[in-house]
Amino acid sequence: MLAGIHATWEFDTDSVLIRFERGIRTPKLFQSLRERRVPHAALSSVTLTPGKRGTVVLRAVPRRGADPLVEAAAGQLKDGCDPYRLVLPAERETLAEYYADELRARLGPEASEPADRFLVAAPEAPMQFKAYDGRAGFDGDRVSFRWFWTGASTAKWKAGDQTFPVTELSGVEWRSPEGFEGYLRLVPRGLESAVPGPDPAPGGGAGPDAEPGTGLGAGHPVQCPQPVAPRPTRADQDPAAVVFGLGYGPVHESLPFAAAVLESVRRHHSSAAAPAAVLAGAGRRDPADIAERIRHLGELHRAGLVTDDEFSAKKAQLLAEL
Repeated sequence: MLAGIHATWEFDTDSVLIRFERGIRTPKLFQSLRERRVPHAALSSVTLTPGKRGTVVLRAVPRRGADPLVEAAAGQLKDGCDPYRLVLPAERETLAEYYADELRARLGPEASEPADRFLVAAPEAPMQFKAYDGRAGFDGDRVSFRWFWTGASTAKWKAGDQTFPVTELSGVEWRSPEGFEGYLRLVPRGLESAVPGPDPAPGGGAGPDAEPGTGLGAGHPVQCPQPVAPRPTRADQDPAAVVFGLGYGPVHESLPFAAAVLESVRRHHSSAAAPAAVLAGAGRRDPADIAERIRHLGELHRAGLVTDDEFSAKKAQLLAEL
């Protein structure tokens, strides 16, 4: 066990359990997360660097695609709110180096590769938070937006309160409330490439910034192979978005919310694709193939992405193919 400032790391044979402290000086995001179990398979590297004012910083670097919270944050978290950083007094540097070496030794050959699924559990639903123009809620299967008459735009009032099943979504965009024009925006399926950017610059040029989590320049033209209803350029005009403001949609409320929705979207999409994968391999009845799929199913179960009942039923189905 390694106790640092705001958190304690407990080292197990296959994971690190991070327990965050509660206190007036502990970042609210840490208090909201409470604790997180990070499998070694979710890490790409481990670093130990000098910190500020007589401290050292132990950081476990997650693999791309392994943690829904990190994916939703899209690089917008400040160092002080990074759940993978443990700040320690400088006199514990030798002990921190020991644990850093132990962690590095447990990283597998896949550490440098992006993860093909989430390996760290997302914050649990149900949850809700208060945005500037409405209240956002998530029950695990549906996202709901209920507009406030004091903040919602006319466009949102005309559209009415909104409910979005996660099966009809392809992703989530989160822009930190600590930046300019923060928001949480849902991406409906079929509109992945219809990503709006800011108003064109004078003379028809596009702005240089990129929308978080989209991989497209903010001035990227909204063009799709198939005609679709265009998404409003501004989040305050989009019924699939809520906007933040001073005291509205704080990081410790809106980011875990975005991570939970993103994990649910990915999980439902993976579940929908699973039957096709089983059918494709059913004709081979290769014991090695069945064993590999059971091993993969076990990893999903240990990561909390498959329930006990789902694990038992799918394992029985795979064994029946032998």
